Amino acid sequence: MTLYHQKPWSLADLFPAHDSPEMKAAFDELETKITAFEGLRPTLTPQISEKAFLELLHHQEAIEDQGNRVQSFAGLAFSGNTQDQGIQAFQGMVNQRMADLGNRMLFFELWWKDLDDANAQRLLAVSGDYRYWLEQMRAYKPHTLSEPEEKVINIKNVTGISALRDLYSTITNRYTFRLEVDGEMKELTRGELMMYARMNDADLRARAYQELYKVYGDDGDILGQMYQTVARDWRSEQVNLRHFATPISVRNLRNDIPDDVVDTLLGVIERNAPVFQRFFALKARWLGMPRLRRYDLYAPVVKADKTYSFEEAAQMVLDAFNDFNPRIGELAQRVFEKNHLDSEVRKGKRGGAFCSSVSPRLSPWVLVNYQGRPDDAATLAHELGHAIHSMLASDHTLYTFHSCLPLAETASTFGEMLLIDRILATETDENVRRDLLFRQVDDAYATIQRQGNFALFERQAHEMVAQGATVGDLCDAYIKNLRGQFGDVMEVGDEFRWEWVSIPHIYDYPFYVYAYSFGQLLVLSLYQQYKAEGEAFKPRYLKILSSGGSDAPERILAAAGIDIHSEAFWQGGYDVLNDLVKQLEALPVGK
Repeated sequence: MTLYHQKPWSLADLFPAHDSPEMKAAFDELETKITAFEGLRPTLTPQISEKAFLELLHHQEAIEDQGNRVQSFAGLAFSGNTQDQGIQAFQGMVNQRMADLGNRMLFFELWWKDLDDANAQRLLAVSGDYRYWLEQMRAYKPHTLSEPEEKVINIKNVTGISALRDLYSTITNRYTFRLEVDGEMKELTRGELMMYARMNDADLRARAYQELYKVYGDDGDILGQMYQTVARDWRSEQVNLRHFATPISVRNLRNDIPDDVVDTLLGVIERNAPVFQRFFALKARWLGMPRLRRYDLYAPVVKADKTYSFEEAAQMVLDAFNDFNPRIGELAQRVFEKNHLDSEVRKGKRGGAFCSSVSPRLSPWVLVNYQGRPDDAATLAHELGHAIHSMLASDHTLYTFHSCLPLAETASTFGEMLLIDRILATETDENVRRDLLFRQVDDAYATIQRQGNFALFERQAHEMVAQGATVGDLCDAYIKNLRGQFGDVMEVGDEFRWEWVSIPHIYDYPFYVYAYSFGQLLVLSLYQQYKAEGEAFKPRYLKILSSGGSDAPERILAAAGIDIHSEAFWQGGYDVLNDLVKQLEALPVGK
């Protein structure tokens, strides 16, 4: 049995270093390929032959694959050390170069969107695995500007909104937090600080949150102004120039999810707040409190300070995946063996966790900040699930192996559930088992209700900014949203008015977050099917993952018998959660 140890990742499968000869050669190669691609522009006529069209697509894919490798190296290196000035400068240069190179290739996308329907259908008929990507590109036809206008937007984004987002990341990732623990004043990263928000000590939980939002609140006016700029830029470009119906419609088209489906999903989330309110009322009884404080949201209900070494966690995850399907386990193991996993906690490293799938021909890179808690093990399973999803779809093109965001959480969340089931089946400590059951609902809240309410807040905030709302107005709206979620069962302190400025996703990817809610409710349904059907379920599930982003999510899921337009489908996920809360309510309190 191979033991996998905690260590930083290697980016050598991309490039040895940002200033290496190989990196310089990659830029030279990109220049040569793009010059050749520009030479094909005269062939782009309505009468272009099918053969010439396919050759052009292959040429463009090769260029973008090379560009992805360069840009991914810069982004991954920055995530590994956000304070490295050399990497900061390199990433800025790469972003500028890639925008310039992208502008030189923009003519193909604009030609394709403008092509008449008859010739577009002729070429789509022979486009094979490129088809869905090409179809989606034409879906943007009503929202596409002229070539000079598109070039101006690409150029201004590098020193405008993209630079602002990098600045937000640089500012917030340098934050350190001071917390007294057992008489010792500790200086912590955000990830380390939040470890104390899940501990048994109620006072420590409160002080951890108070410190978190004190630090963010100290810069709150600046961070809030940054968000106002993000929202204004989004509306100026997407609504005013590109004529999307609403700010969220932009994300919905990128996800290829109809607006009415997202409205239905968010409406179901809003109406089902009482499911989690019952859970938090139950949790308060277990904790011996009249009602929870927001500090107690993730408090353990029993004293179970179980930790797992990284080696133990890695093996548990691999065993859970192998038990489900050996192919799944083998793909997860490949990430370890390629040294594409950064699991250390260190100052300057980006917080949180993510999976980066650079190319269908490369194993993905995974970042976690592993600290030994059961939920850290679940995060490891989650991110490796993303990697598995990409690798199962690796026979598709660069443009079609990435699943859309709402389906992107399928394998990751399913992987978490496999791990939790395995732990519950093997763990003999009843306190640990009970704690894990509560954590499942905690995590469902974090993934479904919390993320859905972030999206509801974003939808409101973008409209408020357009109407001239101040940062203080946004703070008031956010805390009203929080108190609406929790009703009378939870006390929410005023410091949580700054929570929204600490959420990177709403800066980097507006309206991204509802994909988590979509994915989790979807997985609850799929996992129930797995439990009911056993082996018969697995081929259908693997087919969903292997589809990647090669078709519309609506069609991928319809093949599995799921109607995403149906309110009853989304309510079905809450019905599963409601049953779980009922099971917890039936347990003797304190036993």
